[in-house]
Amino acid sequence: LANIIAYNLADSIDVVAETTLRGGTNVIREAGGSLTVNTGGSVNVTATDYARSRDFRTAVAKLRGNKAVPRRGSLFYAAVHPDVSMDLRAETGSTVAGWRSPQEYGFGDLSKSEGIWAGEIGQYEGAYFVESPRLYSAKDGAGGTVRVYRSYVAGNQALAQAVAEEPHVVIGPSVDKLQRFRPIGWYGVLGFAIYRQASLFRVETAASIPIP
Repeated sequence: LANIIAYNLADSIDVVAETTLRGGTNVIREAGGSLTVNTGGSVNVTATDYARSRDFRTAVAKLRGNKAVPRRGSLFYAAVHPDVSMDLRAETGSTVAGWRSPQEYGFGDLSKSEGIWAGEIGQYEGAYFVESPRLYSAKDGAGGTVRVYRSYVAGNQALAQAVAEEPHVVIGPSVDKLQRFRPIGWYGVLGFAIYRQASLFRVETAASIPIP
């Protein structure tokens, strides 16, 4: 029961936070085989516009140009859906840098592997990447049939959080005379807002993995 409540709490808050992030005005998009910045819409994303290194490389360059403060050291935060991560890590060719090997992330050295244990999948192109299945996607690409995934590259001050009451477990009153049943859930009063647009870029791409 505790696991169910904790999962629902995290899932619900992530959805609220990401809904706010999706309102960011800075967008990098793969559109018809070309990279675009702050032009067009998700309808321009075609079925083969997969995530590429250049998308995140451009986002990091733009953030640094905006004087955004990195999240950790010199690294910005990048959140990607597992489907997007698969394409990015499988990218090959002479024009790309290629995903860094686990050895370069500190594999085998416990003093340098904290990121792996925290769910990170690597440091690449000036950002540290974290996978999340909660990241938003919708069939709002070309023809209304292409699923477009939203990824985010952010520095400090991208998102602000206001909390009146921290999310916590709430146990309701028992209405059973034998006290066999007691409602339990979670409750919190909080909200999110984009604090500094210059510290946030949304990356919109398709993915190669088949999905309904």
